[in-house]
This record gives sequence, structure tokens and C-alpha cells, in this order.
Amino acid sequence: MTDESERAVQAAVGGESRLLDPEVRASPALVSELLDPEFTEIGASGRWWDAQSILTVTSAGTVSSEAPVKVSKMSGTVLAPGIVHLTYFADNQGRRAWRSSLWRLTETGWRMYFHQGTLAS
Repeated sequence: MTDESERAVQAAVGGESRLLDPEVRASPALVSELLDPEFTEIGASGRWWDAQSILTVTSAGTVSSEAPVKVSKMSGTVLAPGIVHLTYFADNQGRRAWRSSLWRLTETGWRMYFHQGTLAS
């Protein structure tokens, strides 16, 4: 992996880690800085989300700082200049899912463009 590719992957990993941080998740302003305006998600529940629906959930005060999401097996690859694909395994209080996200470089920095979760047994 080139230095440029490594920096891109690390930027996406850093953004993903911030979105998983309970303090960031509890702040719609901080979440908004990390989501692309065209963001969409297919959740592990099968529900479709957009940036506004995610911000509505984060502003509801339902994020617990006492039970952070446990992440393992995170890896990333550059698909094209300015596009990074991340995959990882997440355990959120026993709800285990494989996660996949696409990050794209915008004028304001790296932002999550798409996310999908698939429940794991």
C-alpha cells in the first residue's frame, strides 16, 4: 500500500472510530461533521437510514457511554482516489454484526458516504 493510500485508510479508520465513540454519537453536531450530506445506511435491522434520520436518533439521548461498541478485525482498502472501503466486526452489547462503510474525501475532509450492517450469528 502506498503512503497516500495508507493515509487515506487511516483517515477513514479515524472517522469510523470517532463515529463509534459514545461522546461523538451523542452529539448531532459531531456526527454531522462525519456524515456525507448524501449518506445512506442499510442497518443490521434491515432499516434504511439517511443523514437526517441518524441525526434524529443521536439527538434522542439514547447513546450510553457505559457500553461502548467493541470493534475487531477492522481493515480498509482504497477503491479509487478519494474512496475508502472499511470492514469490521462490531459487538454492541451482545448484538454482533459485520459492518461495511464507504468513506469519501470531500472539500471538508473524509466523510462516511454509505454504511451497512449484517447481523452475525
